[in-house]
Amino acid sequence: MADKLRATQQLEQLQARYVGTGHADTTKFEWVSNVHRDTYASYIGHPPLLEYMSVATGEPMAKMRTRFIEKMVQPVGKPPEKED
Repeated sequence: MADKLRATQQLEQLQARYVGTGHADTTKFEWVSNVHRDTYASYIGHPPLLEYMSVATGEPMAKMRTRFIEKMVQPVGKPPEKED
């Protein structure tokens, strides 16, 4: 029982520290948005990966970086309608 409590406490600490880990009330939309934002941030933060993608698409790195930053605003489209 102590192991389960410890695991729960560690999970709560991770969720408080890192937004992308989610919590019990995280919706699928929020989770997918966080995953996409993390992916775009990784592309932007790793220049060799960004260069690889720009060569593959034939576009300049600056243009790809700008596109990824713009996609981070709404990475998976508009949020779904909330039901009351």
